[in-house]
Amino acid sequence: MLRPSHALASLLAFAVPTASLAPAPQSFNGEYTVSFLGLSVARATFSSRYDGDNYAINGTVSAAGLARIFDDTKGTISSKGTISGKQIRPQVFRADYTSGKKASMVDIRFANGAVASTKVVPEPKKRDPKSWVPLGAGDLTSVLDPMAATVVHADSLDQVCGRTVKFYDGEMRANLTLTYASKGSISVRGYKGDTVTCKMGFQPVAGYRKGRKALDFLQNKSRMMVTFAPLGQTGVYAPIRATVGTQIGPLTISARRFEATN
Repeated sequence: MLRPSHALASLLAFAVPTASLAPAPQSFNGEYTVSFLGLSVARATFSSRYDGDNYAINGTVSAAGLARIFDDTKGTISSKGTISGKQIRPQVFRADYTSGKKASMVDIRFANGAVASTKVVPEPKKRDPKSWVPLGAGDLTSVLDPMAATVVHADSLDQVCGRTVKFYDGEMRANLTLTYASKGSISVRGYKGDTVTCKMGFQPVAGYRKGRKALDFLQNKSRMMVTFAPLGQTGVYAPIRATVGTQIGPLTISARRFEATN
């Protein structure tokens, strides 16, 4: 399982739309807050640009409120790649962040639809082969980075749920399953309209330690819900709100701004 600051970067990245099918260049601005037990613990801002078959995203993340007392995490996240049909093909993902005075970095490179290299700083400690589930030869094929994994291409709200996403964050490979829960509507800066909510399932595949209570809870007991909204007329649907049940209470990610701009 990732270190706390590592996990925060991945969690905030989950709230980022990452690609557009529109032929003309477009941009997107998003602002998100993360709250735990009703208290703000993190903030994130993202700016994205989509030009033809290429996408590029840059963002900042930081701890907020009381969380800064315990873990003053802040950093930057970037991702870029191409779009082929309705398939996102990431090329580079990078997260640079600090927790207090400790600096960390994750750099993932892709080639031919698979992970070509991963660099993590500081390097992970030596794993116990008796409890660690290592990555296999086929585990890093057709996977998406934490940003690319958030976006859904669909013809309508009705077709957003009902899929499995192969997720890789630089250490752990997991499957995220989306099943239909409900429809609704929402109003935030930049968007007012219909939404669809999917129940999300979590299944660790490799790159994790067996018997980890937090992972077992996410897989077997956590209630995770993700609400998607359309990004303009692009055919892209991105998270506008998400809730994740943890062992000590719910974590909520909410968009304060969800706006497509030219």
